[in-house]
Amino acid sequence: MEYSDDIVALAKNIKLVIFDVDGVLTDGGLYFTDDGREIKKFNVKDGMGISLLVQHKVEVAIITGRNSVIVAERMKSLGVNHVYQGRMNKLETYENLKIALNISDQEVAYVGDDIIDLPIMNRCALSAAVADAHDDVKGRAKLVLTKRGGMGAGREMCDLIMQAQGLTHDFTQSANQ
Repeated sequence: MEYSDDIVALAKNIKLVIFDVDGVLTDGGLYFTDDGREIKKFNVKDGMGISLLVQHKVEVAIITGRNSVIVAERMKSLGVNHVYQGRMNKLETYENLKIALNISDQEVAYVGDDIIDLPIMNRCALSAAVADAHDDVKGRAKLVLTKRGGMGAGREMCDLIMQAQGLTHDFTQSANQ
């Protein structure tokens, strides 16, 4: 994928990538079994991208408005240590995370899909919207990804960060996906 010089320049400085979950790492659908349990479909390509970022010491975080055991388990399997669920005020969580990691707005990328994501997207260096994001979100994002939520958009962002920073992977070592 080709990106503008401005986007690549921003991506070179990223130390933390934050993802929303529903509509970004999933297709945004809410699926329930007959007994009322919630299930989610994650894309294995997104998982590989996140795992590679973690292996390269790029911090990855999740900030989502919903609570789900499934999200906690999936992120644990990928090595993501910063998982914040049930956060309707995502900006407060974002500010606290920056302090904890001792990083600035210029070192953060965020991927979102809906208006609840805009406060962080307006602050961070590299804001990205999935291809099927709400129109207001796409209009304010610095980058609109070519992939839809749950269909590889997370991987697209991970690949951009890795390419911009010259990060490669030794595929003789295993990576969680």
